[in-house]
Amino acid sequence: MSAFTDAETNYLKTQRLGRLATVGADGQPHVVPVGFRYNQNEDAIEIGGHGGFAKRKKYRDVTHNPRVAFVIDDVPSVNPWTVRGIEIRGQAQVLATGGKELGPGFDSEMFRIRPSRIISWGINSKDFYQQSARSVA
Repeated sequence: MSAFTDAETNYLKTQRLGRLATVGADGQPHVVPVGFRYNQNEDAIEIGGHGGFAKRKKYRDVTHNPRVAFVIDDVPSVNPWTVRGIEIRGQAQVLATGGKELGPGFDSEMFRIRPSRIISWGINSKDFYQQSARSVA
């Protein structure tokens, strides 16, 4: 059984860009936009990169502290103003292989984020003020 609702899974499959928050060795937060994919078989978010992914700050941060937050959101309509999105909190597993499967030119290394907490808005209800938050076992 998936940690995500059917509506959240469908939303994840339509999006390609999110923001990954990590914590540096100095305790400072770091947020960067990244491409991602939802891996339904693993029920996880996968993030890779090009041209030296393992040399990037986000990679160093995750090897030091695997706790991350990942936000995917968009504005499907401006009239009336509506927003929707998902925040995923969890642990990022660093994988030495698998990243090349994310797309052409991707490095071997990648992250796999399994959710421990999911917060979504405007996904499970037409009321974009309606928020759904839950911890995942």
